[in-house]
Amino acid sequence: MAKYPNFFDTESPPPRKRGFFWRFLGRHLPGLSVTLMVTLLTATVLYPYVVITVPSGEVGVLWKRFNGFDTYCWCFVGRGTILDPRELRDEGLHIIWPWDKLFLYNLRLQSSPQTYNAISKDGVNVAIQISIRFQLFHNPIAVLHKFIGPDYLMSVISPEIGSQAREVISQYTAEEVYTSREAIQEKIRNNSQKSLGGHLNNLIQTEAMEQPDPKHYNDFLQNSIQILDTLVLGIELPSPIVAAINRQTEQYYQIQESKFRVEREAEESKRKQIEANGIAAFQRTVSQGISESYLRWRGIEATLALAQSPNTKIVIIGSGKDGLPIILGNVDNPASPGPGLKPADTNNAPKTPATPPASVDNPPEGSATPSEKPAGSSSTDTDRKTSSTAPATTTAQQSLSNSVDLPGIKAILSRISEGLRATSSATTSETGASPKQ
Repeated sequence: MAKYPNFFDTESPPPRKRGFFWRFLGRHLPGLSVTLMVTLLTATVLYPYVVITVPSGEVGVLWKRFNGFDTYCWCFVGRGTILDPRELRDEGLHIIWPWDKLFLYNLRLQSSPQTYNAISKDGVNVAIQISIRFQLFHNPIAVLHKFIGPDYLMSVISPEIGSQAREVISQYTAEEVYTSREAIQEKIRNNSQKSLGGHLNNLIQTEAMEQPDPKHYNDFLQNSIQILDTLVLGIELPSPIVAAINRQTEQYYQIQESKFRVEREAEESKRKQIEANGIAAFQRTVSQGISESYLRWRGIEATLALAQSPNTKIVIIGSGKDGLPIILGNVDNPASPGPGLKPADTNNAPKTPATPPASVDNPPEGSATPSEKPAGSSSTDTDRKTSSTAPATTTAQQSLSNSVDLPGIKAILSRISEGLRATSSATTSETGASPKQ
């Protein structure tokens, strides 16, 4: 017969008892799971309405649905908008009841461009673009929220700026609007700030405040909005008006240019007058140092230089009234000096018998008339003699000019050349003009 192990005959140990918590959890685990899921779902849904984060540069205004205790100030507050500045929610994380609301307002500098149509003093339609820069103050935010609301820019600021802009522009003509931007924007800002404060105070209604001491908030809106600048970004006038203004400006600058030209010519005239005075003073100074004795001395030096030249055959005798020497050619029958020479001084000139020129009407004694010329003589012989004399003299003069180059010599030689030409032409005319029988 088979035998079984002994452990089959022993009794099993009693089960171990669990604690109260585990027994409770085991019995209510389904219900707890459902409750936890509902709680998580509720927290997820209500989180945006309960936990509010106020960003940097903003402030929150609390609106309560019911009267009750507020954990922010640990005090009982009324319902509606909380106007007390101490109840404003500043930057950071805040927890409110899900049935309450928190409205955020920006305290930073804000800018909004607006375009307005206005009529100038002379009836011209003007389109002006203005950039409004403004800022909200901290304490009056709750009162601003209660009586104006978040749309304060379009309901209060923009209409006020537009009204003041039209009033200011109506005081200027179209041309003044085009050129007086700085004054226009300054007047718009000052007038808007004054007018806006007075109009905002009229919006406060103390009977609508469910807060203690409602009259305390009467002057809160007066300085709730500060207009910093009203910058004029652009002014648009009708194109014909703009063209006319541009033409007028062009004419103005042309007038200024003409004035500057007149001033320049006046200064140039003064400069020329000063220059002329300087030249006249120079000439007076130089003329005082030049005398007839000085000119005569320079003429003597030129005469000596010409006389010492080895190639010269010119005789220079005496001097004229102007202090310059008289130059005569070395010819057998000298004639009267030409237009470029002056008559020689008879006291210094050598005594040479002069033969008067022959003429047809008054022939000289002992000479034959044209009809009584000896055979074999003709006018061509006389012409040949005269023509042979002039080249020799001219050659001597050119050799002298090439060998001597002193101050004033060239001028003297030119006068010699003119005298020789005149002598040659006179001799030719006397000898060559023989009438035919």
